This record gives sequence, structure tokens and C-alpha cells, in this order.
Amino acid sequence: MHVTPSSIAAIVIALSFAAGLNVYATVMSLGLMARLHWVALPPGLESLQNPWIIGSSALLFAGEFVADKIPGFDLFWNALHTFIRIPVAALLAYAASSHLSPELQLLITCIGAAFATIAHSSKTALRVAVTPSPEPVSNVALSTAEDGLSMGVVWVALHHPWIAASTVLALSIAGVIMMLLSFHLLRKAFHRLRNQLREAF
Repeated sequence: MHVTPSSIAAIVIALSFAAGLNVYATVMSLGLMARLHWVALPPGLESLQNPWIIGSSALLFAGEFVADKIPGFDLFWNALHTFIRIPVAALLAYAASSHLSPELQLLITCIGAAFATIAHSSKTALRVAVTPSPEPVSNVALSTAEDGLSMGVVWVALHHPWIAASTVLALSIAGVIMMLLSFHLLRKAFHRLRNQLREAF
């Protein structure tokens, strides 16, 4: 796969965002699509075609597919994966840019980690808002949509990197706005609760 530094950056932005949503689905999709010759991976990511990596990530994806749809437990699961999704996304970015200069490789790795952080934080904030809902359908639907989005982004990133990167940039801006709004609403709710407790006692 012939790539330029700019196209690598676009691919990394999209793949990192996907990994921030579901790292196992991202790794599995990259390996499986390349194994089936549906896509060509950037140099440095070709080892993901290894059957052991595909199988391991598929098994972990199956576990996340279930765990991420259990209200309440999904919050613990997402908190735990702060220490998995972002580092793995950074490693993918580092590997994908391995043929570039050390300075560019470091820059692209940081960009990948940043977009993975935005995706993961947006996902977690949205779950905090949705989980208190008494019906489980919204949780399941949201989790399934995230799974599908992460795999779809992988495919588009490797065929149309600039379209994928532009879409991810728009989603990231929306995610940051949503997080700021959620933080504002939570702070207002906390102040309201504190005032009620003061009045009660």
C-alpha cells in the first residue's frame, strides 16, 4: 500500500477513533479484512493479519460485545478500558507510521492517542447519561451502534482515508461539545442536590 505522510495521518485519525470506541473490533477488522484481501494495510500494520491476532481479538470482541451491553457493568468496563483502548490506539498509530521520520512518527502517534481519547471519553460520557435509564434497550442499541461504527470506520479509512478522517473530525467535535454539555448538566445537578441537602438539614 503506497501512502504519504498526510494519508497516513488521515488513516491514523480514523483508526484511532475506531479503537477508542472498540479496540478489539478495530484490530479484528483490520486483520480480517487484510487476510481476506479486502483492504491493503499500511506498512507496519501487516502483522495484524496473523491468525492468532485475529482470533484473539475476535474472542475479546465477543466478550466486549456482551459486557458492554449490561447496564451498570458497562461503566466499569469502559473505565477499565481507558488503560487499553488509548494505549493500543497509540501503538497502532506508531506502527502505521513506522516508515516515517522519528519526528513525524511521534507526532502521528500523539494525534492517534488524542483522537482515541476523544472517542473513548465521549463514549463513556454518553454511557453515564444513558445507563440510569430503566429500560436496557437504549444501552444495547447504543453499544451495537458503536460496534458497527468502529468496524465501518476501519473499512472507510483504508479505502477513503480523507472521507473517514473528515467524518471522524466532525464526530470528535460533536463528542467534545457533548462532554462539555454533560459536565455542565452534572455540575448543575450536583449544586442543586447540595442546596437541597443544606435546606433539609
